[in-house]
Amino acid sequence: MGDIKLKLYDETPLHRDNFIQLVKSGFYEGISFHRVIKDFMIQSGDPSTKTAKEGNVSDTLKTYTIPSEINHKYFLKKGALAAARQADEINPQMRSSGTQFYIIQGVKFNDDELLTAEKRINNNIKQAVYIRILKECSDSLQRTGIPQADAKIQEAASMKMFQYLSDNKDYKIPEEQRNIYKTIGGTPRLDQTYTVFGEVTEGLDIVDRIASTATGPNDVPLNDIKILKIKILKK
Repeated sequence: MGDIKLKLYDETPLHRDNFIQLVKSGFYEGISFHRVIKDFMIQSGDPSTKTAKEGNVSDTLKTYTIPSEINHKYFLKKGALAAARQADEINPQMRSSGTQFYIIQGVKFNDDELLTAEKRINNNIKQAVYIRILKECSDSLQRTGIPQADAKIQEAASMKMFQYLSDNKDYKIPEEQRNIYKTIGGTPRLDQTYTVFGEVTEGLDIVDRIASTATGPNDVPLNDIKILKIKILKK
């Protein structure tokens, strides 16, 4: 469909270096955009979609992850490059898929819609924090070797969550980012819960074309859209 040029952020070095290594190895060539949702994003990087597969290749959302590098400086504006990941319930550390990524298309927002998105961001953050605290409390109490009731674990987690809420203010979308969401667009509801590690510098029109393609069950394009060639232009 055309060329897309990306830049990677130095402030997310784990994701940057991992992506560069995969590009140099030729990993992405022949891999499909397997999940496409208009007005949201286009997703690729699942090795099971590769043209030439060597045996059974597992989905990297489960088998190959890297630590999150969520940075308040970066957000899910149109053209943002972000790492896919598993849900908070089974991934409380918000670890990123080692290979799967998505590029945001999104839509434009008004002030009221941004306030709603802000509430969802804070709910997502608090839910993820509580799940992480609950797991940490469960693991800690289990290490004592004494069986613990669920109520005891939840009580300990609730106390820690209360302390977290006392120490941390709600997240507010910075004014500069709000202006971008109103003029360029994006998907603010997922901010601060996924690692954004780059952005499109050329080819947003190609992102729009891919996002507009017809899809079937599970948001899979009816006509296969593959990455034919990917290379490093400058390091």
